[in-house]
Amino acid sequence: MSDFYDILGVSKSANANEIKRAYRKIAMKYHPDRNPDNKEAEKKFKEAAEAYSVLSDEGKRRQYDQFGHSAFNGMGGQSGFNSMNMDDIFSQFGDIFGGNNPFESFFGGGRSSSRPRAGADLKVKIVVSYKDIVNGGEKKLKIKRMKRAEGLTLATCPMCGGSGQVTKVTNSFLGQMRSTSICPQCKGYGKVVDKIPAGANKDGMKSVEETIKIKIPTGVEDGNYMTLDSQGNEDINGQAGDLYVFFEEESHEFFSRYGNDVLLQVVLGYSQAVFGDKIDIPTINGTAKLKIPSGIQPGQILRVKGKGFPLIGKSRRGDQLVKIQIDVPSKLNREEKKSTEDLLRIQKGKEIKFQRFED
Repeated sequence: MSDFYDILGVSKSANANEIKRAYRKIAMKYHPDRNPDNKEAEKKFKEAAEAYSVLSDEGKRRQYDQFGHSAFNGMGGQSGFNSMNMDDIFSQFGDIFGGNNPFESFFGGGRSSSRPRAGADLKVKIVVSYKDIVNGGEKKLKIKRMKRAEGLTLATCPMCGGSGQVTKVTNSFLGQMRSTSICPQCKGYGKVVDKIPAGANKDGMKSVEETIKIKIPTGVEDGNYMTLDSQGNEDINGQAGDLYVFFEEESHEFFSRYGNDVLLQVVLGYSQAVFGDKIDIPTINGTAKLKIPSGIQPGQILRVKGKGFPLIGKSRRGDQLVKIQIDVPSKLNREEKKSTEDLLRIQKGKEIKFQRFED
């Protein structure tokens, strides 16, 4: 994908107003109502909206300036943009036109007059383990999607004559007013179903089950998603929407996640905390040795470098953070009790320390 700054035609030092003006200019030029049935114009319109969705947000812009496209890596979970259709884009960014959509005056009704897009998008969820996230991999996924039935025939819409639009004329004190909107009979396609093949629904579509392969990007996070072009539902012309695959992290017996770091809690015996030790701890890919320094305190965190999750699109990995807790037994055997009593006699004469309680 092209650089977001290049798409909008602005420099990396551009301020918010310059970015807004640039996006407005491109959106006006490539709006689908000005470019009906022009896939290239629609593509440029969506690219500009995606660039604006990132560069107009300070947090996303900082991520993009630092990591480039790898900060999002084709997964709109970061910006949340790619799952939008044209109406969503104007719903979110319509304010850049000063509160009024200029296409209403140009085209008599704004988005309602636009040509229909491809079939509906699909959204599915895939559960990935921590090992999948670290190592990447591939999973098979079964999906059900609507496809145009074989043998379906279409006829020209009698209401709009194949234009996909109807024009309404009303009289007012200013004279005749004309407004154009999508044809309610053919939904803007200009065609209607003529003959329905056996097994198809009233729209000439059939539900089919397909198995697809999903490549799991390393470093993917809960809520990220990836887009598979033209894998969604088809419309009557056979044009398919997209498939959005959302990733959900599978919970782990020991670990939890904080960004690219792995969190693990270890409960030590009192003597291990006092004298120190060297223990084996689990990691996502196996085990590692962890040195416990003598005199370690409850709540202290030790760091094991490079045992966390990889950054998206990079080989560098986060760390494993190990939080230490001390086991205080509620019951002691005879030998443990004797040793503890000896220690109590030694410590009993020491001065007790008082500290301010911190939240």
